[in-house]
Amino acid sequence: MGKKVAVVMTSLFEDSEFTSPADAFKEAGHEVIVIEKEKGKTLEGKHGEKVLVDAAIDDVKPEDFDALLIPGGFSPDLLRDDDRFVDFTKAFMDAKKPVFAICHGPQLLITAKSLEGRKVTGYKSIKVDLEYAGANFVDEEVVVCGDQLVTSRTPADLPAFNRESLALLNK
Repeated sequence: MGKKVAVVMTSLFEDSEFTSPADAFKEAGHEVIVIEKEKGKTLEGKHGEKVLVDAAIDDVKPEDFDALLIPGGFSPDLLRDDDRFVDFTKAFMDAKKPVFAICHGPQLLITAKSLEGRKVTGYKSIKVDLEYAGANFVDEEVVVCGDQLVTSRTPADLPAFNRESLALLNK
């Protein structure tokens, strides 16, 4: 049976970091729900990709989903000043549900104070932020921490990111 994957993002997301995993998840029979502040709004990626918002953050609960995807770009930094998205993200980490964060995606996990002692990777510019958040940063294409957290650095890492994210989803 397919799982329900929440995606938290807003405009200025890194296009392929949404489309590539979302397509892979859908092809594997999972449901992908895009969550932002306003349902029905059209988000625009950094390179012009347009994505319709499926649900408003005020209308969803973490317990309604099996996993969380956080695409990179400027989106995670824009979302992390909104406590609703921070709390939503933290709830997945606290419940030990799978979380997939690529590039700048871990910024939301930093603000949720959910990375202490975890092995992660991310975009080079947030390496120091991740270390200050207590994470063990490694420069690898994909890092799987425990049976929960999958992180990658850039769009070039998407094949490995999708492979490991699907492996967790399909458990």
